[in-house]
Amino acid sequence: MGSDAPRKKEYKLPVKSKRVEDFRPLLESLDARDELNEVFKNRISKAVQLLDADVPLYPNDFEKNDEIGEVAGAHEPLDEAGLAALDRTFRLAGRIVALRSFGKVAFFTVQDASGRLQVFAERDTLGTDVYSTFKKFDIGDIVGVTGKLFRTKTGELTLHAATIKLLTKSMRPLPEKYHGLKDVETRYRQRYVDLIVTPKAVEIFKARTKIVRELRAFLDTAGFMEVETPMMQAIPGGATAKPFITHHNALDMSLYMRIAPELYLKRLLVGGFERVYEVGRNFRNEGISTRHNPEFTMCEFYWAFARYNDLMDLTERLFGHIARAVTGSDAVEYQGQTIHLGPGWARVPFHESLQTIGGIDPAVYNDFDAAKALVEKSGEKVLKGEKLGKVQAKLFDIFVEPKLIEPHFIYHYPTEISPLSRRNTDDPTITDRFELFIAGREMANAFSELNDPVDQRQRFEEQVREKEAGDDEAHRMDDDYVRALEYGMPPAAGEGIGIDRLVMLLTDQASIREVILFPLLRPEGAPGT
Repeated sequence: MGSDAPRKKEYKLPVKSKRVEDFRPLLESLDARDELNEVFKNRISKAVQLLDADVPLYPNDFEKNDEIGEVAGAHEPLDEAGLAALDRTFRLAGRIVALRSFGKVAFFTVQDASGRLQVFAERDTLGTDVYSTFKKFDIGDIVGVTGKLFRTKTGELTLHAATIKLLTKSMRPLPEKYHGLKDVETRYRQRYVDLIVTPKAVEIFKARTKIVRELRAFLDTAGFMEVETPMMQAIPGGATAKPFITHHNALDMSLYMRIAPELYLKRLLVGGFERVYEVGRNFRNEGISTRHNPEFTMCEFYWAFARYNDLMDLTERLFGHIARAVTGSDAVEYQGQTIHLGPGWARVPFHESLQTIGGIDPAVYNDFDAAKALVEKSGEKVLKGEKLGKVQAKLFDIFVEPKLIEPHFIYHYPTEISPLSRRNTDDPTITDRFELFIAGREMANAFSELNDPVDQRQRFEEQVREKEAGDDEAHRMDDDYVRALEYGMPPAAGEGIGIDRLVMLLTDQASIREVILFPLLRPEGAPGT
């Protein structure tokens, strides 16, 4: 009589050894449909043979004295005679990323974080036993190598291996040479492999580190102090966005991942700090696109006794400084267009931009029904309760923003869509606020800060009414922040810059996922993956 119990998988390796049982967890994790199974089994067989020969698979006793990139860069100018005169033994360590074997000799390429170098291995130099062990190494293994430099017959700088030691056995093969990871989602999901086989990806994240370092250096030199504020907040504030919610068990209270650090940074202005900034993660429960990731990096900075136009000047200098430090020029290439980040950026009032850039007649954008009809004709929705300023903002997104390729400061936004901004002295229906647009997308948001506690409370109350009417992104009431303003916050200006988008611009990347090491993805195997 048959049994309904699933049959246990049988895994046979082409070697016989008690060591095979050590790899049972790996073998049992294989999917019978996985095309890599045979390669995987072959690598495990080699690992078993190495262990039987008393060669450890994961030792930690090799001393690496030299960086491959530095060795290659410093000695590339030397000819064969110059290399011979060095009479120096180098100690390198890295991953084997290419391997060609010719019986008694082999050439392989070793890669570390600094670069690549070819290595020459021969049985006569290493000895029969060591060379036999080396023959069981695979592409992807991490090795330690010692030896002297020479040039091959083709002139390639090469290390002649005197010793080779296995440091890490790789059980999975790297993608095929020259092809890398073709599937974009696999590149993001397995970024650890992408970084091994895609030099361009490595350069993007090196550039990202430099961009953030230069940003900090600029602000430090300008007298700003770096601070840290809470990422879990009882009241999410500082932006119009839907937050992520979590729960603190000990206090039995809901908490929100911050959507912005703004209100805490401005509390520090109340406390007497006059120039502060923070670089850190924000979290917004919104869609995922080439421009949006729910977890992203912002730099926000606040400057007491300054105004929004002071921040325009500062921002021009900041972006130019970073561009020159990272790319060597004020002019950067982005998606086939040359964008100039030198001084002299365009400055256009919000309503004027609807007409001069968007081509919309003032009679249309100043009339609610006409503006609403144009938004809906363009395929966007106008929600119940939204006012003219919100509809005008949607017109801007549709007709103006995509055309702002060169840097543009768009300023004097409607008060009703700027709940934290200071009203303009001459026209209280607009605020002293600007947004920076480059390459057709928002790069920064800034304004003279609202420090009137009465006005701030009224605007919070209006936001609460909008939330009750169905706007999930409307700001919440924050009584403690109003209380802080009641103690007196000096006149000030503040700005937030999207780091991910800045990195996209300076590394010529169309998708935000290319500049985030581990972008959010659906769980592997979930519907849609």
